[in-house]
Amino acid sequence: MNIIELSNLTFHWPNQSELTLNIPSFTQKQGSKLFIKGPSGSGKSTLLSLLTGILSPTSGCVTINGTDINQLSSNQRDRFRADNIGYIFQQFNLLPYLSVIDNVILPYQFSSKKTLSIKELRIEATRLLTQLQLPASHFNKPITDLSIGQQQRVAAARAFIGKPKLIIADEPTSALDHETRFAFIELLMNECGNSNASLLFVSHDPSLESLFDQSIDLRELNKAGGIS
Repeated sequence: MNIIELSNLTFHWPNQSELTLNIPSFTQKQGSKLFIKGPSGSGKSTLLSLLTGILSPTSGCVTINGTDINQLSSNQRDRFRADNIGYIFQQFNLLPYLSVIDNVILPYQFSSKKTLSIKELRIEATRLLTQLQLPASHFNKPITDLSIGQQQRVAAARAFIGKPKLIIADEPTSALDHETRFAFIELLMNECGNSNASLLFVSHDPSLESLFDQSIDLRELNKAGGIS
């Protein structure tokens, strides 16, 4: 089964006549770990916004875990995203007024698959943070007390909460040094294996490419040669 299927996908911004993206066909298999590379301006940010339903395509289909998300209403797309996609942002997007644990469990509040009690949810958040090697002494600290590398692990734990089928990571290692970068990706992949989640990792750093099952240059995939 494929976790992502794109068919005749095109997108252009309202004030532009030229296409930003033109992807005739693309699939990613469930459980795989895919590296998408491309320089700034190659359309990476636009593609991720289409995959998560934040943007709607000009034409074509975006199917995630068997659902054509373009057929969903805005509210349904928000709920679908909360149920099926974990997102690790480049700038982490953690809330400074919440503790580490509360940042991790926050996305679950928006999911329709609320099968865990608050106590069970906090236990799962603790497991994820431990798996990602964050010290237990940090769990109840304000997020602002943590280093960049520690905040990154919190952002990863937040993405995995609720066991989404797809993890999307948008340049999450750009603020890290070389050694820490590789260590984080190893942790990320281990947790994907534990959760049976697919990983789509976007970066402009070619040194990470060999760590993944598959690598795609967006400039080759995108027939429009668009801008992000």
